[in-house]
Amino acid sequence: MAGRGPAGGDTQDKLTRIAIVNNDKCKPKRCKQECKKSCPVVRMGKLCIEVTPNDKIAKISEELCIGCGICVKKCPFEAIHIINLPSNLEKATTHRYGQNSFKLHRLPIPRPAEILGLVGTNGIGKSTALKILAGKLKPNLGRWGSDPPDWSEILTYFRGSELQNYFTKILEDELKAIVKPQYVDQIPKAVKGTVQFHLDKKDEMKNQNEICDMLDINQVIRMRNVEDLSGGELQRFAIAMVCIQRANIYMFDEPSSYLDVKQRLKAAEAIRYLITSDRYIIVVEHDLAVLDYLSDFICCLYGVPGAYGVVTMPFSVREGINIFLDGFVPTENLRFRDASLVFKVSETAAEEEVRRMCRYEYPTMVKKMGDQFELNVKQGTFTDSEIIVLLGENGTGKTTFIRLLAGRYAPDSGEGDVPTLNISYKPQKISPKSQGTVKNLLFDKIREAYCHPQFQAEVVKPLNIEALLDQEVINLSGGEAQRVALVLCLGKPADVYLIDEPSAHLDSEQRLVAAKVIKRFILHSKKTGFVVEHDFIMATYLADRVVVFEGEPGVKTYANSPQTLLGGMNRFLELLNITFRRDPNNFRPRINKLNSVKDTEQKKSGNYFFLDDL
Repeated sequence: MAGRGPAGGDTQDKLTRIAIVNNDKCKPKRCKQECKKSCPVVRMGKLCIEVTPNDKIAKISEELCIGCGICVKKCPFEAIHIINLPSNLEKATTHRYGQNSFKLHRLPIPRPAEILGLVGTNGIGKSTALKILAGKLKPNLGRWGSDPPDWSEILTYFRGSELQNYFTKILEDELKAIVKPQYVDQIPKAVKGTVQFHLDKKDEMKNQNEICDMLDINQVIRMRNVEDLSGGELQRFAIAMVCIQRANIYMFDEPSSYLDVKQRLKAAEAIRYLITSDRYIIVVEHDLAVLDYLSDFICCLYGVPGAYGVVTMPFSVREGINIFLDGFVPTENLRFRDASLVFKVSETAAEEEVRRMCRYEYPTMVKKMGDQFELNVKQGTFTDSEIIVLLGENGTGKTTFIRLLAGRYAPDSGEGDVPTLNISYKPQKISPKSQGTVKNLLFDKIREAYCHPQFQAEVVKPLNIEALLDQEVINLSGGEAQRVALVLCLGKPADVYLIDEPSAHLDSEQRLVAAKVIKRFILHSKKTGFVVEHDFIMATYLADRVVVFEGEPGVKTYANSPQTLLGGMNRFLELLNITFRRDPNNFRPRINKLNSVKDTEQKKSGNYFFLDDL
């Protein structure tokens, strides 16, 4: 929690304390209103906590609250949070949604001709900041009631910063904003017709062919209906639709979801192609390697998800991402996370000697999907306590390979039998169908594992599933559904765990937590994991060995035998024609800019992927 301050005291403290009441959890009609009855301020005759018969939730006065925290402990639904903010945020509220609800402090400051990257956990205010900067949400400076500020007051508030000029232009309709939405899988519900029809309709810049070439949107995709597109195709279509329109502000909310490594870099090039001296470009991205490659400067967001968010001043790309990972803002002398995030490869394997007992072998296989696609699998082996990461572009047969191992597909030809093993499979696309709560789902599907103390400590608690137990499964967000799906997959007794894209919809912090959970579980339970992953940082953290997929996507491809991490990564990056270096502070992989000195140097020596500084 940021800025732990003294609990009681003077006016200064009272001004920087916030009380959050969770809308979904607070149920005054189903409890004895313990918060109100136990509050010492209420007992003194002051209305610190109010619950009237018509209220759907309790109301807490932040001015009267002394921060004792008794209501937090007494609430049976855990609906209340009392948080002491750093005192420097006292007059920095940009927007608040209502009493006892989320508040955002400060705003990112975009600059023309440069790309601003935003990094922070989910629920910390990134989307709120985008809405305000796009002119779709009027900042209320914390006054949500009947007396919201008018624009002259808002402009006075931002006086002296670049935002005053920015908002003046928005008010005078000089700036037009276009936003690429976060959840592209919702697009088919709103958009009907072919891809080509929509590209022609919005092509204001007359550059659709150029953009489509950059994003690999070929004629076949252009002739398809939007509802028939895969996740990756929808993402590229959404990016293309933004890039072909004329605007002054371009915003991209998570442009790398569903894309493979090569497509992520192409999407980054298409976004950088938009840079001109009078355009503002803002990108929210959880793949830190892509964010690093794409951005010119970074603003971090920290705080307590769902309670408050704070935007830092702009930093250089390397410094900004390292501040986020370190959990410490030097300019404010403030620590917002207890532990730093460090990307040491195979960290858990190094901590304890792994004794591998079982060795399995799968044969050379060929699988044809109709007349269009053929996957050739080269013979390979795997052992327990090992994670093998599958690397390749979309359409090279990674999911087909996983289904061959799982016995869901039978090979068309081969030189032996696939070993018969118990398989637990987490699919790429998660579509929650269960009608009950998360707790009911976990008890129905994995009761034994869920009740085991070790599974609770190593899987359930790190993934913060407790906060989701009472939620309806169909109401879960993408990231929440992903975490529940991971728990369900790991909770099923199996010999081999096949996990397809575990990072989808998770924020940067949750990705590393999920990677640590998977790594520790596979090691301690002495099982095998096959993981398909496009987030390079997560893939390098997880992999003991890698299978590289080559060939022509969607036509004829080859799955090589498992190789060492260094050999496999080198081969994969050579196919993509990109090189990686490592950050000396936290070991995270960083993509070298194409044709830079470092890029040219590494390509000459054949070191596309560096491990030598670990």
